[in-house]
Amino acid sequence: MNQISALPLSTIIRNRSRSMGIKLVVVSFLALLMGIPALFVTSIVEDRTNRAKDVVQEISSHVGGQQTFLGPVLAIPYTVQSSYKGTPTKTTGTYVVFPIQGDAMVKVRTEQRRRSLFKVPVFQADLKFDAAFDLAGVPSAAPADAVLDWSRAGIVVGVSDAHGALADATLTMDGKTVNFVPAQDIGDANAQQRLAFSYLGVSAKDIAQPDGAFRVSAALRFSGAQRLAVLAYGKTSHLTVEGDWPSPGFDGAFLPIKRTVSPQGFSGEWLVPFIARGVRADGTNVAVANLDSAALGVSLIEVADPYQSVNRSLKYLPLFVGLVFLSYFIFEVTARKRVHPAQYMLVGLAQLIFYLLLLSLAERIGFDWGFLVGGTATVLLLSANASWIFGSRLQGARALAVFSMLYGFIYLLLRLEDNALLLGAVASFLAVAAVMYCTRKIDWYSSIAPENDPASLVGKAVE
Repeated sequence: MNQISALPLSTIIRNRSRSMGIKLVVVSFLALLMGIPALFVTSIVEDRTNRAKDVVQEISSHVGGQQTFLGPVLAIPYTVQSSYKGTPTKTTGTYVVFPIQGDAMVKVRTEQRRRSLFKVPVFQADLKFDAAFDLAGVPSAAPADAVLDWSRAGIVVGVSDAHGALADATLTMDGKTVNFVPAQDIGDANAQQRLAFSYLGVSAKDIAQPDGAFRVSAALRFSGAQRLAVLAYGKTSHLTVEGDWPSPGFDGAFLPIKRTVSPQGFSGEWLVPFIARGVRADGTNVAVANLDSAALGVSLIEVADPYQSVNRSLKYLPLFVGLVFLSYFIFEVTARKRVHPAQYMLVGLAQLIFYLLLLSLAERIGFDWGFLVGGTATVLLLSANASWIFGSRLQGARALAVFSMLYGFIYLLLRLEDNALLLGAVASFLAVAAVMYCTRKIDWYSSIAPENDPASLVGKAVE
């Protein structure tokens, strides 16, 4: 009793502050505190992501970017004579007639362009458009008193970026083949901001006559990057796309009715009937703008995008750090040897550096191999650190097993996208339940100190 009384008050207070319950609160606070340096890691990932986007835009600007195509339509200038306060006025516009049947076939050849560590999927597309026109009943939606100038009628096609042209675009009509030339915009000013088309046209005054019918076919060859889309340019539109990209994404307003995907390439077939398209068969230039909601697209998706995968992994960082800290705390309790908060901070920094390793390796060897190499190195370091702290190879072996399972669990979360939330919630629940069970007999008010620590005598005296 005299020995206990001789202990200074500071020792008694320090012992109380080292109770396992308070230590757990401190460890939890440190885990939350690691979120501050994690912001710097996140900013580095964002910087590399933005750099990759800049490279994509730079390369895309040279090959045409994401391309959208409008198949052959008939464009007829019109005028409307009117008067305003006795002054004659004339309004001009373009009347657009869509083919009753539009059939398109696109063949795509792809490659990857690289700039340093960054790569961009680009394509060369050969497009063939067939269009059957029936002008009976045209115009059906012209402005009142509009007069159509059939002598200036033309067949027009559109492309979002004409800089991607690889050859002259041609039109075959009435047995003759002619080249397209740049044409006047046929959409209204507001529509141009959405569609951003460059138009190519050919005179059709010899075949476009009131109540007439004719067929034309157009051939185009363009380059682009990342995505290709074709507007449903016919009352009934049929589109077939074939390519050699192994991981396409089918998007747009309508999904294909048939599609096949293999490591050698893909094919997709669309059929859009008139009632599904939602755009009139003919009308003023506003009709072209409405086609923006009837695009049939294929995107060249990179399955293993390292930046997207690393960004997803960063979302699990608080859970990741918390589970590792909790594991070290359990080791601390069972080994009855205190771990200084500074050592917890070093463990947290090792986990943050893991994300830097993951990012730098994923840019070079892919996310899966980057996670394997970076994760293995980090697990070995954390396990060796546990062995050094607790002075026991057994604790190091336990740490190796626990952290290997933990990193494997995190990788599984990242790969099971649809079931990641369910798996993470269940696994976290089981982890907390396991900790509760393993610590059920612990007196949280007692000290973590070894039995021969003088401060532990205070705890015994209080009892």
